[in-house]
Parts: sequence; structure tokens; C-alpha cells
Amino acid sequence: MKSLDRLIRALRRMPGVGPRQAERFAAYFLRAPQGEAEEFVAAVLDMKKDVKLCRVCHAYSEGDLCPICSDSDRDQSVICVVEDPQDIESIEKTGAFSGLYHVLHGAISPMEGRGAEQVKVKELLARVQNAPVPVREVILATDPDAEGETTALYLADLLHGLVERVTRIGYGVPLGGDIDYIDEMTLGYSLKGRTKI
Repeated sequence: MKSLDRLIRALRRMPGVGPRQAERFAAYFLRAPQGEAEEFVAAVLDMKKDVKLCRVCHAYSEGDLCPICSDSDRDQSVICVVEDPQDIESIEKTGAFSGLYHVLHGAISPMEGRGAEQVKVKELLARVQNAPVPVREVILATDPDAEGETTALYLADLLHGLVERVTRIGYGVPLGGDIDYIDEMTLGYSLKGRTKI
């Protein structure tokens, strides 16, 4: 069945979805009422149309500014740098951070041919240099794997002299893990125990 196989192939392209899970998802949609399947398709299409990147931090947003960047109660002098937009939600759940964010949309990975030009490094530097409120600290919260460490060291080198403090989240998080999979308590302790690099 060409249409079913096409859906399974499309579902397999999603991160973390293997062949068996893709088949189960496809079977679910096959059995679902027509309205439910149409609602799912409409939600995906609306998201693609309405969601864009925040013009300041590059997180996902439905407006020019995301809710965090437009919140005047946030500490404007501290920026937490993360690899992916979903990392923000993980950090926000801890309740341990009240500053702003900057999303790189990836990490520097020479093995994958991804350099500083392919992630939002120049945007971070421009933001720090042109901030309406002087940035006193940049927290580097990239993943604790080889690419995340490479990115953190590269950014630390660029930021020294531009801000008062460049810190790295603590190592309470497991090496080789993704921030968006770490529990709130561990991530909270990691933020509180961050170290200067």
C-alpha cells in the first residue's frame, strides 16, 4: 500500500522514531476517525505557518518576540546559551533561572561539517555587544558531549573581554546526554553549580 508506506517513511524521519514505532503511529492514524486525522494534519500545517524564530533569542515564537524576551521581569543582564529551543523548556522547569536565552540551533561539529557559521554565534556576539542593558554574564548551557564542549570553549574564548563573567553549567548532568532529557532537579543543581571557564 503506497500511501501507508509513504506515511511510515515520513514518520521514520522523526527523531527517535524507529520502524516499529512508525508502523504503530501509521496504524493509529489508519484507525482514527477522519476528523482526528484532519485535526492532526491541520495542527502541523498551522504550526509550520504560525511559528517562527524570535528575532532576539531565536527560540520558537508566534510573534516577533517570544514570551521570555518580552517579559520585562526577566534579568536582562544574564543570557543562557543553549543548543536547541526545547532546552529552554527543560531549564525553565527548574525555576532556577530568571534571565534570558540565546538559541544556537546546533553545536559546532567538525565531524559533521558544522562550523560556527552554521549556528547562531555571530548573532550572540552582536546581541552581547548591542544589548540595551549591559550583559554581565553569559551561561554556556550546551550539551555535555564532545560537540557541546567544543562549542562552549569556542564561545568562551570569543566572549572573554565582552562580558564580566562567562560560566558553564555544572557537571551534575551526565556526560554524553541531552539537556532536554535531564530531570529538573539535576538540571537545577547544574545551573546553580555552574563554573567559570
